[in-house]
Amino acid sequence: MSHTVLPRTPLPRTGPAPAPRGRIGAGFSPVPHRYHLYLRAGCPRSRRITGALAELGLARAVTATVLGADPRAADHGALRLAYEATGHHFDGALTVPALVDTWSGRVVSDHTPDILDDLRFLAAHPAFRTGS
Repeated sequence: MSHTVLPRTPLPRTGPAPAPRGRIGAGFSPVPHRYHLYLRAGCPRSRRITGALAELGLARAVTATVLGADPRAADHGALRLAYEATGHHFDGALTVPALVDTWSGRVVSDHTPDILDDLRFLAAHPAFRTGS
């Protein structure tokens, strides 16, 4: 039996790339050292996330990268890869703050209220209260 291999062609996009709106505890397990945040200096939302990390005692269990101004820098490339892993043919803008699952390489969420709720969920989880 033979088969024909078709050349790879990008599929046409029928609308904007969907926003990543996953949640820890619903599809993403609450495991210490699994999540990474991408933030930007001077961003009010990023400051809220940074404050929550410190206040909740998660600074050692959830790592963070503060993006610089140069979009060609390696940290921007890493965030781009996370967005591309989240949505095939992702061509939208990179937004911060962004919570990334390091196991799958995908963006969990870039919605600040959801990220703050997820950080509170992690801080209350037994795995994070054992001195992770």
